[in-house]
Amino acid sequence: MTAFSPTQPVIRIKQDAMDVQDLEGLLRINIQVKDKKLLYVFYTRIDQVFILWGVICTVIFLAAQFLSIGWVEQAIIWSILTLIGSWGTYRLAWYWVSVERKRWVVYAWIGLMIIGIIVTNWSIFGNGWVVLPHLSSLWLGLSAIGYLITGWGLRSRAFLSCGVLHLVALALLSYIPTWQFLCSGCITAGSLFFLASFQWDMYSDHDSQILTEKQKQFNLDQAKKRLSSL
Repeated sequence: MTAFSPTQPVIRIKQDAMDVQDLEGLLRINIQVKDKKLLYVFYTRIDQVFILWGVICTVIFLAAQFLSIGWVEQAIIWSILTLIGSWGTYRLAWYWVSVERKRWVVYAWIGLMIIGIIVTNWSIFGNGWVVLPHLSSLWLGLSAIGYLITGWGLRSRAFLSCGVLHLVALALLSYIPTWQFLCSGCITAGSLFFLASFQWDMYSDHDSQILTEKQKQFNLDQAKKRLSSL
């Protein structure tokens, strides 16, 4: 069993030395006026998945907290956004998880989201009204499970920490009953935007079956550069 790496910081500023799977579909944003650089950020496809879900969580929870929309309409919107997020996760993350041999992580997250939508819709369209006041707890709990599974699979303390944060927020929800959706939105979306903005620790597979020998060597060289800058 692969152990967690104590040499990697849990969270750090992003490094430019990236692996093949991180460079695939990389989004760079470079804003400058003449020779003065105003903004330079980059997002891998995994980062883009986090941003996508961050936007979805923001829309869902803020709408539930502040807008006078009926439960039926909200359920329809939530279902559509969740399906879009699940499809986007598959499209954006598939190459990365294939290289890392972690496809099951995508399956786990999509499965959790489907469970969430089924339970949510049952509470609104079915006879599950007892669940309705606890939808924030439901989604925080499912997200916590997803982060803990991901943290264990990737050997990432950052994801495990996010899972623990969601569990703590879940335990505190009962103390703020009128602001549950806002709190849940801040935790879920905030965690996603944070992970998209920084480099987190993980164990990377340098012997992927879908990479060429040249690509594997490139990844090894990039890993050495990252370690040398710690």
